Amino acid sequence: MAFAIKHPHLRIASYNIRKARGLDGRRDAGRVVDVINRLDADVVALQEVDMRLGNRPTAIPNDLIARATDFDVMPLAVNDVSLGWHGNAVLVRRGVGVAGVSRISLPGAEPRGAVAVHLEDGLTVIGVHLGLLRSSRRKQLAEIASQFGASERVVIIGDMNEWAPKRGFEALQDGFCLHTPGRSFHARRPIAALDRVALSHNLHLVDAGVEQGTMAKRASDHLPIWADVAYLENRTGSFASFSNALVAAPITKS
Repeated sequence: MAFAIKHPHLRIASYNIRKARGLDGRRDAGRVVDVINRLDADVVALQEVDMRLGNRPTAIPNDLIARATDFDVMPLAVNDVSLGWHGNAVLVRRGVGVAGVSRISLPGAEPRGAVAVHLEDGLTVIGVHLGLLRSSRRKQLAEIASQFGASERVVIIGDMNEWAPKRGFEALQDGFCLHTPGRSFHARRPIAALDRVALSHNLHLVDAGVEQGTMAKRASDHLPIWADVAYLENRTGSFASFSNALVAAPITKS
């Protein structure tokens, strides 16, 4: 089995688009797409991408993404009108190999679900929008963490809905390092780091940040976050153990 020395890095981003409704009260899918394009990401996890009622039609037309971006929408929806599942969708840049996708049902006081995209080089990206209650968030993170072994390379990213720097993330302490790219909410005046990224211990955070361009400050009530992640790449595309390959930092404070 042959291994590359190191994957240079993959940029993983997350954006709660609030159903494409900006701070001016207008729904503008094109504006959201412009913000996504500015992130220069390889994988983008989106939250609140579908409407809440009825059959949950998407707030961003699939054909707009096809025409105006270099991304493919991962097949996570369970109907023909939604972009995601429980409002969570994932976009992957064309040319990035995808081995498959999966859905993770989550416990809690309200219906929630996480979505996972498994890349061909062995990295799994999980998009989340955790519950409003800390008790639910703890159960949800525990459920996600239980799905993966110590040798798997996993990124958990999204709107984690937690205002505290460390409380609520106890389920991640053994297998993941939590990183806070910066304050992402409220977009008009960011005071809270609700959007975060957790990396399994065999991944390395190269850089991370919050997109604070003029368009991002208008398009939603959340600002997008991004993280550049480096890891050893398995050229065979199989999921192999790299648990001791890279050393990650402990859970960080906001």
